[in-house]
Amino acid sequence: MSVLRRATTWEISESESSDVEAKPDLNHSEAVTKTKEAQSSEEKCKTVTATKREFGQTLSTPRPQGSGTPSPGRKRRTKEEVEADRQKAKERKEERERQRAARAHEKEERRQEQLRRREEAENLKSLRPENCLKCLTVRIDPALLQQDGSDVLLDTLATFEWRFSIESQQLSHSITWSRDLPQGEDGAVSVEEEQVVLVLSVADFMDIVISVRKMLDSEGEETETGSSLSPLLECLNRDAKKVVTLLVTDSELNYRTNACGEPLLDETSQSKLGLKNLDIEEVLVYLQLCKNISLVFLDGWQDVTDHVCALTKALSKRPFKLLTERAELPFCVDGSWASGVRVERDGSGLTEVWSKQIQQLNRVSPAVASAVTASYPSPQLLLQAYQSLASEEERKRLLAGLLVKSGGKERRIGPEISARVYRCFMAQNPQLVLD
Repeated sequence: MSVLRRATTWEISESESSDVEAKPDLNHSEAVTKTKEAQSSEEKCKTVTATKREFGQTLSTPRPQGSGTPSPGRKRRTKEEVEADRQKAKERKEERERQRAARAHEKEERRQEQLRRREEAENLKSLRPENCLKCLTVRIDPALLQQDGSDVLLDTLATFEWRFSIESQQLSHSITWSRDLPQGEDGAVSVEEEQVVLVLSVADFMDIVISVRKMLDSEGEETETGSSLSPLLECLNRDAKKVVTLLVTDSELNYRTNACGEPLLDETSQSKLGLKNLDIEEVLVYLQLCKNISLVFLDGWQDVTDHVCALTKALSKRPFKLLTERAELPFCVDGSWASGVRVERDGSGLTEVWSKQIQQLNRVSPAVASAVTASYPSPQLLLQAYQSLASEEERKRLLAGLLVKSGGKERRIGPEISARVYRCFMAQNPQLVLD
């Protein structure tokens, strides 16, 4: 029983006791190491926490209503500074508004200028003969249509596609013209031209001649009411600017012209009408000088039609001619060379400029200008030639002998054009009339 008895206590040997004593020392060092590590990590956490706290305070937003201590970098503005800044901002805004208004005004002025130029261009275009012809209306008195051959005039106007109307006129058997104006010009739609053509028979012409003779014999007293001259004089008294042309149509009458180009009946026609040459001349002088009435003898309605067509074309050219005459330099009109002649760096083109300068003179053709420039290639050479002559008479006749070739014929410039060129280049008076 004693052998099998279990020991209730442990018996530890010296070697085992040394091992036991050594183990507690090892555990203690490990615990110390862990404690130091824990302390270092805790210190790191505290450092990071303190850093975050300081960084958060730095980035924290300022308190509203200026509470708290203000930043040392900012300075509080006074009321005067605030008001000055506000005034400067207002001035800058007003300046921007003024600049914007100035730009808008300048833009509007440019637009108005463009509109004005466009209107002027349109008006100028409408005054061109080819366009003005479309605005003319030939107004024919219905009494003319009762004469034989009057349909020739209507057919010709329809062929040319010209506008015409049949309406009663102030003068019976007359033809007048009216021209449509551009919209807004003078507040009118159309204007009546000054030209009046009165187509008369031989009997009516005889009546006018007799009435004029009676007026001349009675020292200018008014003629009787029943004559053909009475309505004509009444029309001229209402409008003195009217230009009347009497067209006497009779194929059996023969007429001639005198030295002044006035139509006169020959002796045979005068004997048929019972008139004398002196009577016709006195009537023509009175009608032309006192009443501004012209007289033309024609064979028939074909000649009347040609006269009306020629007068219509002349009226279509009249507005543009009046426009150019009102210009400061009427000879410098818009044309193929209105922009001038191009002169190159080597001097080519100067001869053509010199020729155009001479052509600006009245009645100086390109052929005459070419003859002058061929003899004197520059203005300086012409001036030197003038200065080399002793007398003024020689200077005026310097260019008279130059030959001009035109149309296969040769002629000389002549003393008149030569003197005009001399006055143009040598005259000291700027108001001198060259012609």
